[in-house]
Amino acid sequence: MTPADSTRCTAFEGHRCIANGSPEDVAQAVRRAMDEGRAQSPLILDDATGYPLEFDLRGSVDEVLARLRPAAEPAAPRGPGRPKLGVVAREVTLLPRHWDWLGRQPGGASVTLRRLVEEARRAGSAKEQARQASEAADRTMRTLAGDLPGFEEASRAFWRGERATFDQLTADWPTDVRQHLLQLAHRAWDTAATGG
Repeated sequence: MTPADSTRCTAFEGHRCIANGSPEDVAQAVRRAMDEGRAQSPLILDDATGYPLEFDLRGSVDEVLARLRPAAEPAAPRGPGRPKLGVVAREVTLLPRHWDWLGRQPGGASVTLRRLVEEARRAGSAKEQARQASEAADRTMRTLAGDLPGFEEASRAFWRGERATFDQLTADWPTDVRQHLLQLAHRAWDTAATGG
């Protein structure tokens, strides 16, 4: 995963949090911490996924930030479809009965398929957000606390939604790790409780 894929991330040096925020803010803070000798091999995790981010931290703060800015992409060649509207033509393979049904729908196959996809996205988005938040918290916990006492029990308490037990089991963990994991865990639990 690259910093361009992230909107918010957190950097750790061992069990100590160096910075959290946008990739640009974190990159600046990490580069400065490295320059001051407060960090040697920072681990930067995406808050939304728990996956590590690959930052190129060589050079000055300005050089690091310049590499974070996306380069202009060349214009894509025009193909079939309605590119000005953002419509992309792709192949869809269906059985004859599916094509027959789509052909009988108001607006035709394309309109019906777009409507069905949007309905499915809306119906599954709350559940999907809760799943992603839980997986991100779990992935981050395994990365930052997998070697800490009580990790297995805390992980089970997290997945069961046992907030008080999770709080108790993580009470002796390093403060920065615990605070970050509590924030991610509570976000996951709250997202699941509200349905997204």
